[in-house]
Amino acid sequence: MAKLFKHKKSFGIAAILVAVAVVGLYMAIQDFRGGNRDVLLRIRGRDGAVEVAQQVLDSLKSVGMESIPSKALDDTTFDVHTIDRKWARGLRDSATVTYSSQVTVSATSNNASQNVSPFETTSHVYAKQVKVKVSWNFKGSTQSIEVSSVIR
Repeated sequence: MAKLFKHKKSFGIAAILVAVAVVGLYMAIQDFRGGNRDVLLRIRGRDGAVEVAQQVLDSLKSVGMESIPSKALDDTTFDVHTIDRKWARGLRDSATVTYSSQVTVSATSNNASQNVSPFETTSHVYAKQVKVKVSWNFKGSTQSIEVSSVIR
């Protein structure tokens, strides 16, 4: 029986260390790939939010300044309907992100001109400061961006 164990070879310490190094390298690469995937999804989500904010601003500019609700002394805030964006990823798979938008119109008292004559006094709002806040969920937390513009 002792003769049987003398001829059997086992793994040496060097082979075990090489195997551990290879498995560790493989796990590090897998973790790196997962991190890159999250970064790409975060970038796509942010780019989609910028696109949605620009779309909302363009819509507000197209309806005209007079159609945008505002108050002289207080900010006015209103919500815009949710917008979905969809990206293809891989074969026959896609990612959908739902964006919610909130528009804040600053008080118009700073952007008003007043003309006084002996017969009448007129005032006119010539611009409105608009902020669009776009929010979306990413991995359980709410991400948001805010874009500002002046509409004349």
